[in-house]
Amino acid sequence: MNVTMWSRILAACLLTGGLVLAQTDARPKKPDPVKWSLKLEPDAAAPGQKVLGRLTATVEPGWHFYSLTTPKPTIPTTIALAPSPAVGKSAVWVPAPKRAYDPYFKVETESYDKTIEFLIEMETAGSGAAEITAQVRYQACDDKNCLFPVRKTAAATLKIDPAAKAAAVQIPAGYIEYKAPPPAAASSAASSVPQAPVAATAAQQGLGQFIAVALSLGFLAIFTPCVFPMIPITMSYFLGSQTGSRGQSLFQAFTFCIGVIVLFTGLGAAVTAILGPFGITQLGSNPWVNLFIAAVFLAFGLSLLGAFEITVPSGVLTTVTNASYRGGVTGALIMGLAFALASFACTGPFVGTLLAGSTQGGLYWPILGMFFFSSGLASPFLALALFPAYLARLPKSGGWLERTKVTLGFLILAAMLKYVSNIDQVYQWNFLTRARFLAVWIVMLVLAGLYLLGILKLKEQKDEPLGLPRLFAAALILVLAVSLIPGMFGARLGELDAYVPAAEGGLAQNGGGELKWMKNNYREALAAARQSGKPLFVSFTGYACSNCHWMKANMFTRPEIAAALQNYVLVELYTDGTDASAEANQRMAETRFQTTAIPYYAIIRPDDTVVATFAGATRNAREFETFLNRGLSPTPAS
Repeated sequence: MNVTMWSRILAACLLTGGLVLAQTDARPKKPDPVKWSLKLEPDAAAPGQKVLGRLTATVEPGWHFYSLTTPKPTIPTTIALAPSPAVGKSAVWVPAPKRAYDPYFKVETESYDKTIEFLIEMETAGSGAAEITAQVRYQACDDKNCLFPVRKTAAATLKIDPAAKAAAVQIPAGYIEYKAPPPAAASSAASSVPQAPVAATAAQQGLGQFIAVALSLGFLAIFTPCVFPMIPITMSYFLGSQTGSRGQSLFQAFTFCIGVIVLFTGLGAAVTAILGPFGITQLGSNPWVNLFIAAVFLAFGLSLLGAFEITVPSGVLTTVTNASYRGGVTGALIMGLAFALASFACTGPFVGTLLAGSTQGGLYWPILGMFFFSSGLASPFLALALFPAYLARLPKSGGWLERTKVTLGFLILAAMLKYVSNIDQVYQWNFLTRARFLAVWIVMLVLAGLYLLGILKLKEQKDEPLGLPRLFAAALILVLAVSLIPGMFGARLGELDAYVPAAEGGLAQNGGGELKWMKNNYREALAAARQSGKPLFVSFTGYACSNCHWMKANMFTRPEIAAALQNYVLVELYTDGTDASAEANQRMAETRFQTTAIPYYAIIRPDDTVVATFAGATRNAREFETFLNRGLSPTPAS
C-alpha cells in the first residue's frame, strides 16, 4: 500500500474523529420548554408612582420548574429586575407553588407548570421612556430529565410621564411577597456548593502540572525524526537569506515560530469549540472517543516501527510550501504552518496524549496545552536565531534518530493500552485486568530496551558501537519494566497508579486497614450514616478518570488520610458508566453541586446537610486532611 493511500486513510480517521468529538456529550440538547414575557400595568406612569409588572411563564406540557423557595437539592428560581434609572424600589410577589413528592430528587419539592404569572411591584423614577428587564434563572425538569440551569430575560417599555394619571396597584389574593433569605441562611446554603479557595487551589495545581507536561512533550518532540532534521535546514534558510541584517533573520524566525504555535493552538481551540465546557470534562470517559484515540495511537505506533509511513497529503504540503516562497512575514508565517503539518506524523502521538489529558481539566485546557506544546516545539528555532553559532554544534542526523523513532513506536503502543483500558473499565468488562495491563507494558518496555541494546533488530539495522547515552536509556527502560512486576500482584505503583487498572480487592493501605466503600447507592449510604452516626464521604469518581485513580491509590492510602476516612461512611458515585446509576449520579452532581468535573468530594451529615466540598485532585495531603477534619468537627464550619 503506497504512502498516498495511507495518507487518505489517516485523513478519513481524523474526519471520523471530528464527528465523534462533536457527539461526545451523550445528553440530548433539548430546547428550553419555558417561555417568558413581561407586561407593565400601566405602561405610562408619573415619577414616584407604582407600576405592576406581570411576568408570565408558559411551560410546555410535561415540564415544570421550581419555586423561589423550593428546598434543596432542587435549584430554586430567582427573579429580579435589571438595574434601571427608571425604577426605584421593587418587590416580587409569587403565587402558591405545587408541593409534591419529586421522584427525581426523592424529596418533597415546590414547582410550577403550565402557565404561571409572577408580579413585580416597582416604583418609578426619572423621566422619558426606558426598557424594564426582568432577569430569571431557573431549571426546567420533566419526570426523567433536568436541563442545565439557564438565565432568561423578558423586557417591556415604560414611559415616565409627569402628566400620566395615577392608578392604584392591587395584588390579587393568593400572592405572597417573596423575601430573600437572611445572610446566615444564604451562608448555610452556600456550603452546598464548591468551596472556592479549595477548588481554585486544586485547579491551579492541576493546571500548573498540565502546562509543565505540555512544555515537556514539546521539548521531547524536537528529537523525533520528523522534526530534528528540519532544524538546520530551516535555520540555514533564515540565516542565509539575502534579506540582510541579523535582526531581520531573527524576526523571520520569530514569525516562523508564531506559525507553528498558531496551528497547534488552533487545534486546541477547535476541540474546545466543538465540545464545549461539559463535553471537555466528559471526553476522557467516552468509549467511542477512547476507541478512536486508541486506533490513532495504534496507527502511529505501527508506522514508527516501520510497518508503513504516515505523511500529510502531498497536495496540502505543496500548496502551503509554495505559499511560503512569498518571503517576508507572510512567507515565514506560512512556512511555520507547513513545518507543523509536516511534523505531525511524529508529533501526532504527543498531541493526542495531550488533548486526552486535557479532558481532566477545564474549558481552556486544550488551548493552553497546545500553546505550550507548540512553544516547546518551536523553541530551538528562536534560540538558534539568537545564537546562530550553536547551529554548527547540533548533532548530525543518523542512526540515533532511527532508534528514537522505533523506541517511540514501542512506547506509543504501550500508551495506547490506557485508552483500551478506559473502554474496558467504563463497560465493566474486566478483561484488561491490572495484571494483564502491566504484562503488556512490561513486554513493550523490554522490547524497547532490547532494541536499544542492539539485541533486537528490526529490518536492516546497521551495527554501531553501543554508546553510553544509548546504554543508559536502555537501562532506564528495563529498570522501569522490572519495577512494574510487583504491581501485577497488587503492589502500589505511585504516580503510575493513575493510569493502570486498580488491583482486585483494592490496594494495600498504609495503616488503619482497608477502606470499605459502598458503590453507586447514595440513599443506602446515607441510611448507613444515620444508623452509625458517622458523617458521609461522597466521592464523585469515574472508571476512566486518571486523577480519581491517583487520589484513591496515593492520597487515600496515606496514614493520616486513611485514619480520617475510617471515621466516615464511604460511598463512590461513578458518573461515567453506561448504566442508569451513572446517569443518576451525574444528575446529582450537576443539580446539587453544580459540577460535571471529577473527582469531586463532598462531606454530608447524616441529616443530608452538606458540610463541605472539595473539587479536583490534590498532592497536598495537609490540605485534604483539613478538608476531612471539617466533617469530624462537632460544629463544622459552613
